[in-house]
Amino acid sequence: MPKDPKSKTARAAAATAAAVRQLRATDARGVARLATLATAGVTDIAEGVHRSVLDSMGLPGGKASGRTRGLTGLVYQGIRGVTRLVGVGLQTALLRLEPFLDRGSEASAAPPPEREAVLAALNGVMGDRLAADGNPLALPMELRQQGRPIDLAALGASGQATGKVLLLLHGLCMNDLQWQRAGHDHGALLAKELGYTPVYVRYNTGLHTSVNGRELAGRIETLLADWPVPVQEFTVLVHSMGGLVMRSACQHAADAGQQWIGRLDKLVFLGTPHHGAPLERAGNWVDAILGSTPWSRPFARLGQLRSAGITDLRYGHVQDADWQGHDRFRRSPDKRQPLPLPDGVACFAVAATLARQRSPLAERLLGDGLVPLASALGQHEQPAHALVFAKSHQLVVYGVGHLQLLDNPRVAQQLVQWLTP
Repeated sequence: MPKDPKSKTARAAAATAAAVRQLRATDARGVARLATLATAGVTDIAEGVHRSVLDSMGLPGGKASGRTRGLTGLVYQGIRGVTRLVGVGLQTALLRLEPFLDRGSEASAAPPPEREAVLAALNGVMGDRLAADGNPLALPMELRQQGRPIDLAALGASGQATGKVLLLLHGLCMNDLQWQRAGHDHGALLAKELGYTPVYVRYNTGLHTSVNGRELAGRIETLLADWPVPVQEFTVLVHSMGGLVMRSACQHAADAGQQWIGRLDKLVFLGTPHHGAPLERAGNWVDAILGSTPWSRPFARLGQLRSAGITDLRYGHVQDADWQGHDRFRRSPDKRQPLPLPDGVACFAVAATLARQRSPLAERLLGDGLVPLASALGQHEQPAHALVFAKSHQLVVYGVGHLQLLDNPRVAQQLVQWLTP
């Protein structure tokens, strides 16, 4: 029996209405700003290709690299000028309309997980550019519970705060809500089994890990100082990039003399690329290949759209000195400054591999699909870079992917065992 076209139209209309209700007024302004930047970027690429053609013919180009001259140069300048004017006009108009647009939206409601996931992915890919441009789509760092900024006064009044604080940091292109996977949340499990009060960090994963680490260190200092009941235990659970951010935060706290670093009891890493991830290095090779000829060089800008957070994953940067003064898109050897695990903290590492059984080839080539086994376990051929985890503080799970670390029963069981007093 054929489906009723009216019911299909009604469902589509309902889905569209639901999607619109998920949007915020600032989203429109942010998207408009992105469109303006994209137009300018495409113009730069087109002019770069044009300049390459002129160079091959021995004709002079413009004063700046990748620019043309004469009438051609004026055309490209005109496109950029019009784009800027349109962009400014859109921003001004949308800014004035925001109060009226928000009246018809559910702005006071908790942000839907679909919108949060899209924003998290966007920030992971180009969050540094969003932040530098002042784009409202750039995510600020927040300490959260149930998808909302934490209210310590309300938490204390509710009687739900315990003296055991558990801080959770997500990975690249993710957010605090994505600790829940397939109906499981490590934070909720540890709250139920061991009496922890979980606090989830949401942050812009497109920023440098050391930039996020510095801000996180300050947030933790304030969190523990204002915690509504005496803190008896402070534990941190991190996934993927979150481990690099946390190691950076520990270093910043030690350098600044912050008190919380002396109160950190346990730190558990799930699939953290302590020594980098091959996929980012592959992206770096793409940059080098595209930049090797004048014809493809303009398109290298596409590869260079990836964020500072992503390029930090090449070798596992955690300190400012690891990236400052370096061209992050230029292929270069590992120049990191060694940084050991924090002193006096019980550190644990969980690594995964897609292989069903252990083998050197599978561990090196597969890992968990994103992070090699050795990198997740902190192992390095140079002793200064090696992170020392006690054997009893290591777990390797087989037939498990990177994201499956968030809901794997064996991992959950081990977390309870490690964190039980």
